[in-house]
Amino acid sequence: MSETHPQHTAERVRDAMFANDRAVRGLGMEVEAIGPGRADIAMTVREDMLNGHDICHGGFISTLADSAFAYACNSYNEVTVASGFGIDFVAPARHGDRLVARCVEVSKTGRTGVYDAEVLNQRGERIAVFRGRSYTIKGKPVVAA
Repeated sequence: MSETHPQHTAERVRDAMFANDRAVRGLGMEVEAIGPGRADIAMTVREDMLNGHDICHGGFISTLADSAFAYACNSYNEVTVASGFGIDFVAPARHGDRLVARCVEVSKTGRTGVYDAEVLNQRGERIAVFRGRSYTIKGKPVVAA
């Protein structure tokens, strides 16, 4: 596979980002899949992630979805940041649940992009839906060519 192959580029970006991504690693997240404009990231709900209702705090679910969004929109090897996102919680996540955020590109035009993600538990039940908006910093690669 050549250096310019889109899948290879996405994998190189994943490796570089993960090596420096203290938040993702600290929360025990794993990048399960990566490709041009898409990423799947998983996380197991730990006891220290539970809120006062004994369910996963929404901030952790948001962080999982936002992380999948970050890997998806940076997969082209251009530094890309979030310009905003929205998330809707549709079911609770509980201690021990294995959550997967699956993010896909909806639109990428010029410097802006739109990405959708869904967060599912180990039974395939939808926990949250997410839409992220991105802004690409042109001419700044994530990893050197």
